[in-house]
Amino acid sequence: MWFKIILLVIIMTLSGALGGYFFKRATTQSEKLYKVIFKPSLYFGGLFYVLGAGMNILILKELPYTVVLPLTSLTYVWTMAISYMVLNEKITRLKITGVTLILVGSILLCAKVQL
Repeated sequence: MWFKIILLVIIMTLSGALGGYFFKRATTQSEKLYKVIFKPSLYFGGLFYVLGAGMNILILKELPYTVVLPLTSLTYVWTMAISYMVLNEKITRLKITGVTLILVGSILLCAKVQL
């Protein structure tokens, strides 16, 4: 059971981060809203968000809401990695500290429910 949940959490959070990335791509390629609507990146972003929402529903069948909702914060870990690797954004000490706290909190939550 724990492997399935971990895999679903990874897919859910990675999908959320990729959704945000593709929305970013859609909006930086064009200034006008009507042009953004026709960008494929907008639709890829939407598909990733829907995939993440689907994974969220599956995880909610297995874990309490008070565990699943905080685990969605792992999306920020993926977001930082994507922004660094693809968008060439800088990673500061503050960002590393924040992501570390998210990881520690997620581990403590998972240890509490004994996946």
